[in-house]
Amino acid sequence: MAALNIQKGASKHSAYDLRDPNADIVESHTLAVLVDNEAGVLARVIGLFSGRGYNIDSLTVAEVDHHGHRSRINIVTRGTPAVIEQIKAQLGRIVPVHEVHDLTVEGPSVERELGLFKVRGQSDKRVEALRIAEIFRANVVDSTLESFVFEMTGTSEKLDAFAELMRPLGLCEVARTGIAALSRGC
Repeated sequence: MAALNIQKGASKHSAYDLRDPNADIVESHTLAVLVDNEAGVLARVIGLFSGRGYNIDSLTVAEVDHHGHRSRINIVTRGTPAVIEQIKAQLGRIVPVHEVHDLTVEGPSVERELGLFKVRGQSDKRVEALRIAEIFRANVVDSTLESFVFEMTGTSEKLDAFAELMRPLGLCEVARTGIAALSRGC
């Protein structure tokens, strides 16, 4: 009985515990997927995620090569290292997929997101919204007597912080593009 208790207690720090200590860590990864720009490709990629119960935190798609008819899909997803590896392997097996890059592990990358924020406010709240927008370098792209629409580009965290500060000032609507990302260097 004592040996059994020692074995159970040794699971976290024992040299005999062969489990990967990072196996339970859920991480966010940005994947860049180069695909043929043809009907149904996005549905197949998304179907892979939904069919296996993987969540997509952010998704952007645009044609990046007009002559070669190729599109780039940027996907931000979360999972354990094993799940992320499985997602990359399964994406690579879809026929119209040409390349799959995990920008999170391949080295430094640049990620940006565009957000539009509609803020309703009058008098002091209106002035405060403009002051905060200036600090965040947000642009006013529409203005009425009752509201502003601000445009801002930056990291997702920056857009989240701006939204939180605007909420008590009358934030009433938000539209975000999702993350566009590229690895640094050529």
